[in-house]
Amino acid sequence: MSNYQIDKNGFYGEFGGAYVPEILYKCVHDLQEAYLPIIESEEFKKEYHALLKDYVGRPSPLYYAKRMSERYGCQLYLKREDVNHTGAHKINNTIGQILLAKKMGKTRIIAETGAGQHGVATATVCALMNMKCEVFMGATDVERQHTNVERMRMLGAEVHPVRTGNMTLSDACSAAIRDWCCHPKDTYYLVGSTMGPHPYPDLVAKMQSVISEEIKWQLEEKIGRDYPDYLIACIGGGSNAAGTIYHYMDDERVKIVLAEAGGQGWQTDHTAATLHKGTVGILHGAKMLVMQDEDGQIQEAFTISAGLDYPGVGPMHCNMAKQGRTQVLSINDDEAIYAGYELTRMEGIIPAIESAHAIAALSKLSFKKDDVVVLTVSGRGDKDVETYLKNKEMAKEYGEF
Repeated sequence: MSNYQIDKNGFYGEFGGAYVPEILYKCVHDLQEAYLPIIESEEFKKEYHALLKDYVGRPSPLYYAKRMSERYGCQLYLKREDVNHTGAHKINNTIGQILLAKKMGKTRIIAETGAGQHGVATATVCALMNMKCEVFMGATDVERQHTNVERMRMLGAEVHPVRTGNMTLSDACSAAIRDWCCHPKDTYYLVGSTMGPHPYPDLVAKMQSVISEEIKWQLEEKIGRDYPDYLIACIGGGSNAAGTIYHYMDDERVKIVLAEAGGQGWQTDHTAATLHKGTVGILHGAKMLVMQDEDGQIQEAFTISAGLDYPGVGPMHCNMAKQGRTQVLSINDDEAIYAGYELTRMEGIIPAIESAHAIAALSKLSFKKDDVVVLTVSGRGDKDVETYLKNKEMAKEYGEF
């Protein structure tokens, strides 16, 4: 059996599990019992894949980036999750979970969001399925991602700005869990990343695994083999990273590189680089690496990227990093901004700032000319244009754009 997959108790090595208040025990236990029989049923698969095809617009393209390949001396393919309906990989997961929630008889959906992409994707599927939707979002993120907030409201969702703590993603998660405690019977908590109590890390990874499933046959079609030499993805909670690597976790021919948000540098207090400086703790219902002080108080995560602004990282990724299966790079704010401009000018693709962290990883790696590199562009950058413009000067030391 793989060292990297979840075990029957909901753990990846020492990480994972379900650490929830008593009031949520039944909710979480019911979900643990229900999710596999439902998502493995033929009826679910048929409905899920039909929506991915006709509504989301999958398969997403695997695009050979000629100019960037020349720049970095490799064969670079971009997995274009940015062209999905709603503009990111998040919709793969929300489509699956809304079908699961309906089959479980839930009538009200809650979600947390950072950059707003998961919130938009949740509001979208709730509109599609005629379900009540409430989204918790840190007040800081409401301000810096106001376009996505208006999209959610337009789709009929109620957006709750969270004003506790750092007023970002972690605080939004805490607020969503508090709400769930008050409405356990009718409410389904649609988690956006590979975090939270078991079974969420496994459930979200399975919903996102369509990404690596497509990479396999798309590579076969393009280069005559179904695996790359390198897979690269950005990582916060870890959903697009999980989807990118899912079918390659046990394939040692494939090097896995994850780019996390260094903020002003992982050695500073202004960072979100949990895999670099986190220690084992419990956050939002799971045992994972967490940024915390010696008293176990959660420390705030700082990064220019609202979607990577989380002081923990999913248990699947904690386990793989601990076992040395993944190489984790810390990408600072200025490096990500530069990389976003670079992809925009060289390939005509404006990436989300989250995805720009993955692009920035290219300059920190050494490739051979025939290395096949697949990098996931997890989202499009429309939501981040103001941030790019405001911080353009920050990236000047890396070159002119």
